[in-house]
Amino acid sequence: MRRLLLVVCATALLAACQTTPTVYAPASGPQSAGYSESPIENDRWRVTFRGQPGTDATRVYSLALQRAAELTLSKGYDWFRVTERSGGAVGGGGPVVSLGIGGASFGRHSAVGASGSTGFDLGGGPAYVATIEILMNKGPTPREPDAYDARQIRATAGQPS
Repeated sequence: MRRLLLVVCATALLAACQTTPTVYAPASGPQSAGYSESPIENDRWRVTFRGQPGTDATRVYSLALQRAAELTLSKGYDWFRVTERSGGAVGGGGPVVSLGIGGASFGRHSAVGASGSTGFDLGGGPAYVATIEILMNKGPTPREPDAYDARQIRATAGQPS
C-alpha cells in the first residue's frame, strides 16, 4: 500500500512540473495559445499573443512584438510604434489532485493516523496574454522608446531568453 501511495505521489509531482512550451503560431481559437491580429485602420493594427500556462510574461510580450514586426513588413512598412499595450495573467489554477490520510474508530478496534491533504496544481500556472496596438510607418526608425525597427525585431524578438 505504501508503494502504491508513493507511486501516486511521484506521478502527481511529475505531472505538476510538466508544462507545454509556447509555440509561435496563429491561435486556433479565442482561448488558444498563439497570435492573432485585427485591423483598426490600414496602418493601425491590434496584435495579441496568448502564451501557454507557465510561459513568462516577458516571453509572451516578445512574441507579440515579433508578430507586429512580421505584420509591419508584410504590409510594406519599415517600423512600427506601440501606441497602446495591455496584458496580464488569465486563468490558472487548473485541476487539483488531493491526497489524504485519516483515522477511524469502531468500538474496540481503531485505526489511528495523521490526517492531512496535499493539493498539486496540474495546470502549469496562469497563461499570460499581451495585446499591443501598433501604428506602422515607412522610412528610418525614430529613436523613441515605443518605436521599433521591424527587421531588427523580427530577427531577435522570438529568440529564447
